[in-house]
Amino acid sequence: MSYNILSQDLLEDNSHLYRHCRRPVLHWSFRFPNILKEIKHFDADVLCLQEVQEDHYGTEIRPSLESLGYHCEYKMRTGRKPDGCAICFKHSKFSLLSVNPVEFYRPDVPLLDRDNVGLVLLLQPRIPSTASPAICVANTHLLYNPRRGDIKLTQLAMLLAEISSVAHQKDGSFCPIVMCGDFNSVPGSPLYSFIKEGKLNYEGLAIGKVSGQEQSSRGQRILSIPIWPPNLGISQNCVYEVQQVPKVEKTDSDPTQTQLDKTEVLVTAEKLSSNLQHHFSLSSVYSHYFPDTGIPEVTTCHSRSAITVDYIFYSAEKEDAAGQPGAEVALVGGLKLLARLSLLTEQDLWTVNGLPNENNSSDHLPLLAKFRLEL
Repeated sequence: MSYNILSQDLLEDNSHLYRHCRRPVLHWSFRFPNILKEIKHFDADVLCLQEVQEDHYGTEIRPSLESLGYHCEYKMRTGRKPDGCAICFKHSKFSLLSVNPVEFYRPDVPLLDRDNVGLVLLLQPRIPSTASPAICVANTHLLYNPRRGDIKLTQLAMLLAEISSVAHQKDGSFCPIVMCGDFNSVPGSPLYSFIKEGKLNYEGLAIGKVSGQEQSSRGQRILSIPIWPPNLGISQNCVYEVQQVPKVEKTDSDPTQTQLDKTEVLVTAEKLSSNLQHHFSLSSVYSHYFPDTGIPEVTTCHSRSAITVDYIFYSAEKEDAAGQPGAEVALVGGLKLLARLSLLTEQDLWTVNGLPNENNSSDHLPLLAKFRLEL
């Protein structure tokens, strides 16, 4: 399950988004029991929660989830922000191999001045067979600001680099990956397409168009090439760059030096390319439109907007990629999607007065997928 549960502080700071709601349904004392009831009802093995407020996490959320058999890991946003991301999993189903928090704020990179975070866990399924691969589960809540697509793409690249590092197996392939969260980007946007296609040529792309959240003409500065500076240590392929100090042994002919000069040139050329890539083969659990009507699904609904911004992506062998010679895609397979919880249309939600309401106590809907792990 992936669920943005709406931090109470953020609700109160943005009360203009909830003018349509009856006051009592906005109180935490009303909302939390409802959210907990949903979590109990769906009984997922793994929960990826966003907007988990730190004080509520310590006093109510974590103790409640632990009593339901979950082990909880939490990463708070940096810079005195009151909320963060949690990944909680059933003790009975998984053991924890590693916890890898990701901070998107970097004091040494002026671009990265926002306090968003991600969390990446490596889990080992508890099954009798010893042959089971680990599973990498990632959770994030990217920057909201629709006009800062440059920051959003860089935050995504940082998350992908961490996933790449965590999910990498000895044989060079990746273990199965599930990447969840609130990506503050809509289906079909450049950021969304990059996740699904594994490539993005962003030359000439306006920073306000990256996430597709709003069609305003503001924020139309073009993305710089490269988007993030080299000192971030992440390549255009969204992996950590090995900071190697070249050792040059002096010989008479010194072929090593020539070799090094060539390498330097290549690295510079790669830096200036406007092509981003990643090497996962990711599919979306949801199709974002209802097949019969073509009406959009929505994952969030309040006074300002009703759109899809929340996703569950998972590694799957894409039929078309397998046939392309030289397609640099790590075919990971492993996960087969069996079922998903239906989303709703904007019209559906306004018939129950939008979100939050008496029964649904966040301004987002929970996303839920059932997978089979192919061994």
